[in-house]
Amino acid sequence: MLTRLRNIFRVADLRNKILFTLMVVGVYRLGAHLPVPYVDFGAIRDLQASANNSGVVGFLDLFSGGAITNVAIFFLGIMPYITASIIMQLLGVVIPKLEQWQQEGQTGQKKITQWTRYLTVALALVQSTGFVFALHQGSGGLIGLGANLPAGIDFIPGFNFWRAGLIVLVWTAGTALVMWLAELITQRGIGNGMSILIFASVVSSLPGQGGAVWSQGTKFQFFVIIGIGIAMIVGIVFVESGQRRIPVQFAKRVVGRRMYGGQSTYIPLKVNQSGVIPVIFASSILSFPALLASALGSNFTGVQGWINDNLVNNQGWFYMGFYTLLIIFFAYFYTAIAFNPQQQADIIRKQGGFIPGIRPGPPTEKYLAKVLNRITLPGALFLAVIALTPLLVFALWDISQFPFGGTALLITVGVALETMKQIDSQLLMRNYEGFLS
Repeated sequence: MLTRLRNIFRVADLRNKILFTLMVVGVYRLGAHLPVPYVDFGAIRDLQASANNSGVVGFLDLFSGGAITNVAIFFLGIMPYITASIIMQLLGVVIPKLEQWQQEGQTGQKKITQWTRYLTVALALVQSTGFVFALHQGSGGLIGLGANLPAGIDFIPGFNFWRAGLIVLVWTAGTALVMWLAELITQRGIGNGMSILIFASVVSSLPGQGGAVWSQGTKFQFFVIIGIGIAMIVGIVFVESGQRRIPVQFAKRVVGRRMYGGQSTYIPLKVNQSGVIPVIFASSILSFPALLASALGSNFTGVQGWINDNLVNNQGWFYMGFYTLLIIFFAYFYTAIAFNPQQQADIIRKQGGFIPGIRPGPPTEKYLAKVLNRITLPGALFLAVIALTPLLVFALWDISQFPFGGTALLITVGVALETMKQIDSQLLMRNYEGFLS
């Protein structure tokens, strides 16, 4: 193990990428602890002891690495960018222009990325405005401080248009900076920038939440939770590594005096083709109504009450059922985007290949689509079970903060596996012993 760790730092290019990634993560973590101006940070800290970091905004705080409860400049974290990416991918199915850009390769992707940035800034403005009014009205439940706060608390003393505008501007600029940092990691660092920042945020919150479980529950419950976490990690690694291999045979052909083809290979279809994306997308969709309700004001108490009861409370049956349906939907949706059976069938046919027992062309396309649909369902159900099991366990034991939430484990294990695979491939390319081999 130590030899393989040394191999990582022997390659100058790989070493520089890792150090650059760590530096960017350090800047991101610093921004998650710098509070914005005009907010009564002392009052927020006084209420931390009674914090109930659960529900949708508890999930957002998990993604921001505590920036929400710290009321920091990176308050919104990476979530507006994730939401914008979801919207752009959904619109790509119904808007012909976006679909055309998706088929233009690198040029079209640059256009989509640019519009995703614009949409991220717009969403950050809306969400920042909602959170500013939540702080002014003392809606502590929306920032993870508990819903039952004393009346009359105003976390922004001397609230006026200019102070609110400055806070909104700082949070929006912070979101733009986080988006830029994520893109820097993707371009010049190691791994996917957005995933790495989410990974850093989730890991940074684990020690504090572990201490909360120790203080809220018994020692028996603590060790049972640790055991559940280890079992979930093993299950995640097992399913993430599982794949269905579709055999492909290539016919022999003679070109001049040389013979080509004749070899056999396979198409690896992962059981969980979409990774952690469905869980992130589903949670992001569930977070938007809560933020919108905070911006509606006291004139929509009925709407706010329904949202708080059904979408903010993550231990309700409606929340769990809707969450499960969203995970399954996004698992199929993202898999359909990542793997196109028609395109794959055309590639096999043009290269002179065929799946044994299946005719080339439309029959191959139907076969690939059938197999993909069959293996996507257990993968989606696995994601739902991993995401919901901790909610059921902690609802049974009445524990509000937990370090081994399904979403957190899916993100940390999934991102760690993908990043290590990327490092491993670069080591093998330079004739070094791979880290995972």
